[in-house]
Amino acid sequence: MRFTWINQMTTPVKVKTILAQHGVTRSLLKKVKFHGGAILVNEQPVLAIHMLTGGETVTMVTPREVGNDHLGVSTLPITVLYEDRDYLIVNKPAGVASVPAHLYPDNTLANRVKGYYQAHGYDNEVVHITTRLDRDTSGIVLFAKHHFAHSVIDHQLKAHAMRKMYLAVVSGTLPVDHGWLYQPIGRAPGSFIKRTITPDGKPSLTEYWVVKRLPTMTVVRVRLHTGRTHQIRIHFAAAGHPLVGDDLYEGPWSPIIQRQALHCMQLEFEDPFIQQTLTTFAPLPADLAQLIQSN
Repeated sequence: MRFTWINQMTTPVKVKTILAQHGVTRSLLKKVKFHGGAILVNEQPVLAIHMLTGGETVTMVTPREVGNDHLGVSTLPITVLYEDRDYLIVNKPAGVASVPAHLYPDNTLANRVKGYYQAHGYDNEVVHITTRLDRDTSGIVLFAKHHFAHSVIDHQLKAHAMRKMYLAVVSGTLPVDHGWLYQPIGRAPGSFIKRTITPDGKPSLTEYWVVKRLPTMTVVRVRLHTGRTHQIRIHFAAAGHPLVGDDLYEGPWSPIIQRQALHCMQLEFEDPFIQQTLTTFAPLPADLAQLIQSN
C-alpha cells in the first residue's frame, strides 16, 4: 500500500521525522525496511535518514501482510457498517466472541473477518482487531485493515481520544440524569473471568446519561473514558444497579433478553487517512429494543 505526504517543513528534516509526525512507528519502519517495503522521495528510493529541504513528496510503500495460519477462517457472514481502504467497522451480534479463546476457538468475529478478507481477495489478510466487546455484548467493533491503520488507532486509544457510546438497561431507578462512576477495577479473587472494585485496581471512569426511566429499570447512554474489561457491567453493579440479564454480576433475570442488556451503539474517531472525523452507528438489536418497549 502507498501513503503519500508533502513535506511542509521549511528547515532541513529527516524523512523519518516526517513519517513519525504522520503516525508511522519505529516497528512499522522496520517492517518497511526489512520486509519488502520502500520509502520514496519524489518517487526515488531513499533511507529513513535522508534529509529533506522542503516541498518534497514523501511516499511510504508498506509490504503485503500475510495472514496468520493460527487464526482459522470462518465463512459465516458479518454485518458491515462502514468500510474503506483502511478500516472495517462491523456490527457484532450478541453470542459471538470477538477473538478466539479456549472456550470459543472458532467462528469468532475475527475468524469471520478473515473469511471476509479472503472472499474479497484482499492483499492484506492480517486481522487487526482494535476494539473488542464481551461475547454477549452487541454492537460496533473496529478493525484496522493494515499495520499503519492499527498503530494510528492504538495511539488514539492510549490518548483516550476515541469516543465509544453504549446503550444499557440497568436495574432499578437512577436518581440523577447525568453521573460519573469512578472506581478502580481489578480481577476478582479466585476467578479468571470476573472483575471487581478493588483499591489496587486500574483507574476506571464511566460517564452516563439517563435516557428513560421505566418502572423497574433505567435506560442509560454510557461513555467509557477508560477501557477496562467489564467496566460498564462492574461499575453499575457496584453502584447497586447491575445490568438487566447480567447473571455474572447478579443482574435481574428477564424472559425477554438472555444476556446483559448492553450494546455499543456509536463509535467516533479521527481518521487521518481521509482527514476527517469518522462516526458510525449500530442499530439497536431486537432483544434490547423489545426489552425497552415492553416496560
